This record gives sequence, structure tokens and C-alpha cells, in this order.
Amino acid sequence: MTTKPTPNPNDWQPETRLIHGGTVRSPFGETSEALYLTQSYVYQTAEQAEARFKDEDPGYIYSRFSNPTVGMFEERMRLLEGAEACRATATGMAAVTSALLSYLRAGDHIVAARALFGSCRYVVEELCPRFGITCTLIDGRDIGAWETAVKSNTKAFFFETPANPTLDLVDIAAVSRIAKRAGALVFVDNVFATPILQKPLAHGADVVIYSATKHIDGQGRCLGGVVLCSEKFLKDHLHTFLRQTGPSLAPFNAWVMLKGLETLPLRVRAQCDTAAKVADHLRKSRHIKRVMFCGSPDHPQAALAARQMTGSGQVVTFEVDGGKAEAFRFVNALQIVLISNNLGDTKSIITHPATTTHQRLKPEARAELGISDGMLRLSAGLEAFEDLARDLDRGLAAI
Repeated sequence: MTTKPTPNPNDWQPETRLIHGGTVRSPFGETSEALYLTQSYVYQTAEQAEARFKDEDPGYIYSRFSNPTVGMFEERMRLLEGAEACRATATGMAAVTSALLSYLRAGDHIVAARALFGSCRYVVEELCPRFGITCTLIDGRDIGAWETAVKSNTKAFFFETPANPTLDLVDIAAVSRIAKRAGALVFVDNVFATPILQKPLAHGADVVIYSATKHIDGQGRCLGGVVLCSEKFLKDHLHTFLRQTGPSLAPFNAWVMLKGLETLPLRVRAQCDTAAKVADHLRKSRHIKRVMFCGSPDHPQAALAARQMTGSGQVVTFEVDGGKAEAFRFVNALQIVLISNNLGDTKSIITHPATTTHQRLKPEARAELGISDGMLRLSAGLEAFEDLARDLDRGLAAI
């Protein structure tokens, strides 16, 4: 029987990698990726078991350590991102916490952009200090602030770009150059941009983090997280931490994420197009004080967005005139757009950050970030824009 040559995924475009990359078929030759729901694995001999635990024999030991389905998802993400290594976790916050705590030690210092998701702020502001890791929060948009915040014990820079929910941007390349001079690693939460629209590693970042719960699943089904890094970072820090602490991704969730990756480019591009139309539509209303959208020429960092992103993103943040009361009236009048705290879904979702994702922050901290009581974050889905426009008009009419 003729054996086909093994294809090289590096020769494929991203869309092809997201369908075929990392696939390992069982002897049954299944079309879809196999779902391996197993806790542990069987060895042929006691000697083989010993060799596996000594890392002398390749293979699986325990699904907390590794699993064939999870491994396919990790390899597909690695190919998409262009990273040397990838590890999946149970949630996006497990990815953030594992990436940082596997690397940092007592006495280290981290510089972080203050425009962070509420749980990320908790990790750097409250959790890390419990273990003797100090933190300085800065305006991530200010390149000089990164340089000024560096100390002799600074080991990590951490930021989101675009940030949640204000869509502030951080110049990845410029910040990475400062980090390299300081001997620090750059950790980037790339959730809002997705791996389709932005490649932090190509701009000098060291570690890229995703909540796979968002666009990668994209249909509101499962939780998951991803850490992409160098082989050295994996070997020296992340591998043992994940193996011993156990924030592992379930095989079923990995299988769902694999299915989500197949349509990721199509969904993201369509959502970007819809978001642009939504932003234009909202700007026409006298009830909207301001609209924030990375694809708009009036975005304060439009030039940076064009330089390091290949698309606008699918999040539109806007401020309703009249504060919380009018924002709530707007949201409660919607019939198609769902009230939820997720994003990146095929369904359009709206969130009031001040009372949900960023409610743990003190009022002065929210004010510093520009998160007003009238601010709303809308994640564009795949509905027809005409229907979304009518729905948004219902909200505007309620103000």
C-alpha cells in the first residue's frame, strides 16, 4: 500500500492550520478529532510504567499531565500563534495565574498596565503580594511610564491590548524593547485581539495568554485557557507548575475548542465587520456621549492599532448619557443583544462593566481607567446587522 508523505503544517495558511493542524488519528481513521475521555493510561509492563515516569519513554501517564485530545488542541494553537510551545488550562484566569506564578518568585517585581480585567487586577494587586511579589500599576499607553516603573528586581511586564473594556492599546514592540533591557519577560493577554488579528510574539512578547472561553470556543459552551511561550519557558517554569498544581483542561472542553478553531477566522472577520457598523450606528445618536472602537479613525491610538493589529476587533465600548440609570434602561430594552459578561460569542452580548466585570475596583480606580457608570461594552455576534440596528434603536428610544 502506498504511504502518503507527511504534510508540513508550516507550509499552510492559518485557515488550513486551524482545520488540520495537530490532528492525530487513531487506527480507526476518524475524520473528526478523537475525544479521549480517560483519567489514566495502561502500560504494557511495569518497566514501561517506570520509564514513562522517568520521561525515558514517550507516552501518556495521567490526563492531569497530558491527554491526546488536549494535545491536539495545544498543537493547533501553537501552529496558529507561531510559538515554540503551548499548554492549555481549565480557564483563562488559570492561564494568567499559572503563567505568572510559575515564573515569579518572592522578592520579584511586576509592572502591569492598570487597564486590566478585574480578575487580572486581583492577581497582580492582591494575590502576588501575598507571596512577596510586588507590583506597580501604570498607564500602559505611556511608554515612558514603563521605563520609569522598572526596578532592579523587575522580572515581568503584564498587559492586555486592547484592554477590557476601554480598548486602550499598549505598544507591544516598544514595551518589549524596554523589558529586554531590564531583563524582564513580557506577558500579553491577547484575548480581545484574538490570534487572528494580533501576534504579540512577532512584536517581541515572550508569553501570550488567552481565555479560550471567548472567541476560541465562540459559542458559549466551555471554559478554557491557553499559554503560548518558548520551549525554555515551558521547561524551566510552566511545565512542572501545571503538572503539580493541576489546572488542566478537560478533554471534552479541548475537543469543543478544536471545533471552535475551525471557524475562528470566519467568525472573527464577520464580527469585526458588524462591530464597525454598530460603532457607526451608535455615533449617530444624541444619547451616546462617546464611542470607542479600535477600527475608528478617531480612536486615540488609531495609528498603533493599524500597526500591530490586522483588524478592528469585535468589541465596541460606548458611553450613554445619563449614567447608570440610563445605561440600564438602554440594556433592559434590548430584545436580541443578550445581557451577559462573556464576549467573542456568535451571539451579541452587552455588559455594564462598572457593576459586573470591574465592580471589585474602587470608584476612584474605575474613574482613573475611564470606566464610567454610563459605559457599556458590546461584543458583536453574527446576527444580521439590520436586526442589531433595530435592537439598538429600541435601547436608544428607552433612554
